Amino acid sequence: MNALVLLEKDQPLIFQSLPDPEPGQGEVVVDLKMAALNHRDVFITQGFYAGIRYPIILGSDGAGIYNGEEVVINPSIAWGDNPRFQGSDFNILGLPRNGTFATKVAVPITQVYPKPAYLSWQEAAAIPLAGLTAYRALFTQGQLQPGDRVLVTGIGGGVALFALQFAKAAGAEIWVTSSLREKMDRALSLGATGAVNYTNPDWIKELGATGGFDVIIDGAGGEGLGALLKVCKPGARIVSYGGTRGVVPNFSPQALFWKQTTVIGSTMGSDAEFASMLTFLNKHKIYPVIDATFRLAEGYTAIQRMEAGNQFGKIILDLRQ
Repeated sequence: MNALVLLEKDQPLIFQSLPDPEPGQGEVVVDLKMAALNHRDVFITQGFYAGIRYPIILGSDGAGIYNGEEVVINPSIAWGDNPRFQGSDFNILGLPRNGTFATKVAVPITQVYPKPAYLSWQEAAAIPLAGLTAYRALFTQGQLQPGDRVLVTGIGGGVALFALQFAKAAGAEIWVTSSLREKMDRALSLGATGAVNYTNPDWIKELGATGGFDVIIDGAGGEGLGALLKVCKPGARIVSYGGTRGVVPNFSPQALFWKQTTVIGSTMGSDAEFASMLTFLNKHKIYPVIDATFRLAEGYTAIQRMEAGNQFGKIILDLRQ
């Protein structure tokens, strides 16, 4: 098989020909057609991730053929028995085990699901990690209800875009933030009601003037997360799924307890949530947003595009020979 291999920190991914994977007990080999990037892959190349080993084939998202059927792969492995949180054996495809930046991948058969028939290979590969993360954040942790006002920060990434699309399909009103006018305009075209530039010094005042939010989906953390308490409606839920901007300073407990606000973390999701997410996609015929598609051998260029942060939608690797 062909694969992209990370040999050490801060080095380009190397295109190599490797032996086909040997499935272990309870595993199968999927012949991949497409894979997709996540920020997780960038963080691993930079060494900002626990348990990194070399060499490693990155990639959590993939769609392909198993046993003659079109399938997608659930990268949330060994979640465990408790739906509230992942167990001690939980891991994500692409580290510590080899992932989907290859023409073949070995995965537990429990992680193989039918591909939504209405989607292209690119669109199907875009779903797994970001779609699952957004689904759990919105519906399980955020307890989204029809008519809720939802704020999605940092629009343009995969999770944020799925959150926008899922919330819209569920009957919510969505606002977004970004630092780029083009991304805000594209979010409006996807159904967002409004958009605010978070580099504007008065961005929190602008959001507050809209009437406040029932659910806030945030993947950045940092100073902005503390400020978001000011735009929560009473009983609001803030769901944090990432921390690209680091620790949270100036977090006011008064703003938290007086409004009865809930702040809750969310990571990936269970097998049941993955199945529910696919059912939701099929019911509402949601099409993932694709930013760009690269050949497997161009994988490092794809990583660089994601690292630059200018993408809007998922970055895809075409694995077809």
